[in-house]
Amino acid sequence: MSAANPYGLRVFFYVQHLLGIGHLARASRISHALAADGFDVTMVTGGTPVKGFPGAGIRHVELPPVVAGDAGFSGLCDLSGNPVDEAFKASRREMLLDTFRQVRPDIVIIEAFPFGRRQVRFELIPLLDEIAAMPERPLVLSSLRDILQERSKPGRDEESVALVNARFDAVLVHGDPRFARIDDSFPLAGRIAGKVIYTGLIAAPPPEPASERFDIIVSAGGGAVGAALNEAAIAAARMLEPALRWLVIAGPNLPQPAFDATVAGAGANVTVERFRTDFPSLLTAARLSVSQSGYNTVCDILRAGCRAVFVPFTAGGETEQTARAMRLERLGLARTVRESELSASALARAIGEALDSPASPVPPLDLNGAQATAALLHRLAAGAPPGALAAETGKR
Repeated sequence: MSAANPYGLRVFFYVQHLLGIGHLARASRISHALAADGFDVTMVTGGTPVKGFPGAGIRHVELPPVVAGDAGFSGLCDLSGNPVDEAFKASRREMLLDTFRQVRPDIVIIEAFPFGRRQVRFELIPLLDEIAAMPERPLVLSSLRDILQERSKPGRDEESVALVNARFDAVLVHGDPRFARIDDSFPLAGRIAGKVIYTGLIAAPPPEPASERFDIIVSAGGGAVGAALNEAAIAAARMLEPALRWLVIAGPNLPQPAFDATVAGAGANVTVERFRTDFPSLLTAARLSVSQSGYNTVCDILRAGCRAVFVPFTAGGETEQTARAMRLERLGLARTVRESELSASALARAIGEALDSPASPVPPLDLNGAQATAALLHRLAAGAPPGALAAETGKR
């Protein structure tokens, strides 16, 4: 490891979001917790710029942005929808490596890779190669959500294991093992067990009291794939008690024509907005949340203790959100409407059942993973063996 920085250990945090904003939001929460604990954080992002992320106080370097070519993440495009070519990739790669050399970090955190983000191997493998060749190299950590996408292509899991064992000191799993263990969604987890460190879930701090009150809050995350949920919710509102107050948060990435259609279709008891920075606060006063079941939204719901109806995102063979929603349904914390069965009537029925059901107690899950991540990084930087921390955090 490089010599300690008297102004705080330097952290180089790479994040590539391709479709939604969940990865960026979770990494931003972690980065702010690290900065509050004395780390000097540089976040390097490579996706569509999103206002408010990573937020004030975090040094931010933006690579030329790329997005998923489709919902199945089968290719990369620039913001104009053009497939990226080798010259574009080379430019990004050199910018990433130059930034790494300037920062001279003590700790490198790479979000999702090598368990995901294979599309950016063209720049991450050269980064890992450069780190491996350094006489005094930084710690290298993978930052991972608690439930992984199931891989259908043979050999992908073996590739991930090989990279972890060859190039990474530890894998930070941002989850509570009492809710989900990496073994449940990654079949080769046993081969990296000594490197898996659980941090707890990355929820926002307990929010301030809500400034407004809505009975039902519908949120579509980034909004890029949330148009069908918005449309079904607007129609369901007409089928249910008109005294209910609804807020539909359509998402910053929802195309403008779809947003305009959502606004036009809303009844008098429905407010439509693109984004709310006080979403966690609003949940504390709501009777029900209706959303996809992405990691960050679920953390906010658990923190608020709010009832929920989930419509998991499944396009392109995605399985992670369904697995999360079904776990919460088994705990009595949610109702689930499958994306393939989404309609106004199905959503209205699930909402009605959720509103009529008694609230289930929220299990005592660890929601303070951002602060725990900072504490764990201090211990790793001080020389704590990853295997000891893996055994310690995996016992819960």
